[in-house]
Amino acid sequence: MVNLFWLGIVGAGIALFFAYMQSRKVMKYSEGSEKMVKIAAAIRTGAKAYMKRQYAAVVKFFAIVFVILCALAFVPLVAGSEEGLVNRYAPFAFITGGFFAGLSGYIGMKVATNANARTANAATESLNKGLRVSFASGSVMGFVVVGFTLLDTTAWFLLLKFAFGESDAVIGTSMVAFGMGLASMAMFARVGGGIFTKAADVGADLVGKVEVGIPEDDPRNPAVIADNVGDNVGDVAGMGADLYEAYAHAIIATFALSFFAGYSFSGMLLPILMCVVGVLASIIGTFVVRTKEQADQKTLLRSLHKGVYLAGGISIIAALPLTFWVARITEGAAGEAMRANAWGIFGSIILGVISGFLIAFFSEYYTSDTSKPTKELAASSETGSATVMIGGLSLGMKAVVGPVLTIAGAALLSFVISGGLSDSVNAFNMGLYGIGIASVGLVATLGINLATDAFGPVADNAGGIAEMAHLPEEVRVRTDALDSLGNTTAATGKGFSIGATGFSALAMLASYVSLAETLMNRNYVPFDELADGAEYTVYNTLNLNITSLPVLMGLFIGCVTAFFFASLTISAVHKAAQSVVIEVRRQFKEIVGLMEGTADPDYAKCVDLCTQSALKRMVAPSLLAFIVPIGTGLLFGAAGVVGMLAGIVVTGFALAIFMMNSGGAWDNAKKYIEAGNHGGKGSEQHKAAVIGDTVGDPFKDTAGPSFNILITLSSAVSLVFVGVTTAFSLM
Repeated sequence: MVNLFWLGIVGAGIALFFAYMQSRKVMKYSEGSEKMVKIAAAIRTGAKAYMKRQYAAVVKFFAIVFVILCALAFVPLVAGSEEGLVNRYAPFAFITGGFFAGLSGYIGMKVATNANARTANAATESLNKGLRVSFASGSVMGFVVVGFTLLDTTAWFLLLKFAFGESDAVIGTSMVAFGMGLASMAMFARVGGGIFTKAADVGADLVGKVEVGIPEDDPRNPAVIADNVGDNVGDVAGMGADLYEAYAHAIIATFALSFFAGYSFSGMLLPILMCVVGVLASIIGTFVVRTKEQADQKTLLRSLHKGVYLAGGISIIAALPLTFWVARITEGAAGEAMRANAWGIFGSIILGVISGFLIAFFSEYYTSDTSKPTKELAASSETGSATVMIGGLSLGMKAVVGPVLTIAGAALLSFVISGGLSDSVNAFNMGLYGIGIASVGLVATLGINLATDAFGPVADNAGGIAEMAHLPEEVRVRTDALDSLGNTTAATGKGFSIGATGFSALAMLASYVSLAETLMNRNYVPFDELADGAEYTVYNTLNLNITSLPVLMGLFIGCVTAFFFASLTISAVHKAAQSVVIEVRRQFKEIVGLMEGTADPDYAKCVDLCTQSALKRMVAPSLLAFIVPIGTGLLFGAAGVVGMLAGIVVTGFALAIFMMNSGGAWDNAKKYIEAGNHGGKGSEQHKAAVIGDTVGDPFKDTAGPSFNILITLSSAVSLVFVGVTTAFSLM
């Protein structure tokens, strides 16, 4: 049974090999004219410089946390115990998680910066060729993420099981530390990249489009290169690290719940096998993504849907024999339990896949410029920017309902059909395992889902290069069509991410309760001595009554944390954008001949401003996810942490969907006007829509997509430091 975990390494190898082949495919295309090559090189140089400085700062943070974890691992949990306050493998799992998350983002960024000009040049021939190049680039990001996740997860399991002979209890908690590392890296990458890209975007739009009246991506705009750099470091590298942690945490949460549900290693094997199948299904799906010339947005969306739906369908079909096969080959009590609940586990996987499709549907409906909500938002520009703002806020709030009810309903059904209401002694944990495996079903085909997201920034940059290189108007029309499609699929990708987080956060919350109660009973049952799947008497339980003071205080703390986190990230963009606006205005005023096109702007100055702002202001939001869980645990104990996590999950989940859909709708409403509707480019309606877009930028690309990392990182930190907070809590 255990040897089958090597299939995870095989799946990782297939994913990484396919990513390599896709990168070679991208590099075979020409970058175009000498001017296009020069512009692309400037974007690459800026992106590499930012990533180098960002990773240098992150390494220092990881070194500090590594030392702290090492120290806590050697402090006895109780007198005479060999257990430490922190899992002894935690420091090393933390480092590897962060390393692979950062590496996947860097590789994705590098390929994207090489695909920008190639996509623009391919678009000179046809829309389909531009789509194929940009989509191939996005595929590299998607399959690198799933490949590295499977590699690291499976390698840790095999190492702990065979090299150290650990129980599934220790393996499960060790994997949580791995998750904390990758979530930490994702937080810095997403928040830092988001601040960079939106500071440049807002600065370029407000001065260039609104004040000066020049086209988007006009080479005379001093912030245009910084804007293009930001697309790569924020929307590719940052987003890749973000979805890396969402994918990994779905697996990790299910790993931890397998132990508590009594499924032992079989419950850990199933999500690995589902993800391997998802890799193969995603590869098959990529081959059907193509379109025709003169395709509208609905046709382009259908082109992507073919690949995504095909991959999801294959996963559903494969889930049935996989589930029953794993249950059949499992021996002992674990095998009996899995066989009794096999249909429910399979049903949970289906619910996860379907919920992903539903979230995608809601995201597309509220953000696509072919749908009624975004068209109505564009029409509100006829009465000014204020009505655009009001309409976008209302749209985002309405868009919360569908995804939240989808995840809540799927989680409830998964819990019930997986045995959550049965007579088994482990019924509750079996139901929770159903929720965990549903999250795996949702993210199993992340390879192709992430590809449909990551191609968008490449198309956006291709449009910028087409504008700056003065390519024919038809090329910009094609790249704008791909860019608009990318805005819609980006909202879908972020919806997948937050949806998976909703499932896995519930699973990790339940894992925290079980682990906290285990540690509260450590004088009776030492954690390392728990037999796999063994039952034991619980002497101390958490009082999780909602009216109890610790839980109630934790709920308020979690809710406030979500809003404060949003404030920090949006404020960071606000302040960084101000500095860019001032600099762009200065250059237009002081550089003689800039408006006439006879003098060149100082692009490097804007890139440097964005870099400094991002590195400086990404720290506070990232530290919040460490300080709040540990501080709450020390003040109010494990019950307070449960309340705090519940508050962050519910509030952060709703805020994320609201912000991402509002921002996406504002962006596509602007593009709908730029396509010639409601006055077209340069009109007063267009200027009103640009104002909405600038407000939506930090919503959809900085604060909104960072919430899922806040949720999972807070959960992971709570689990890793549960020994500390239960030992030293004031309550």
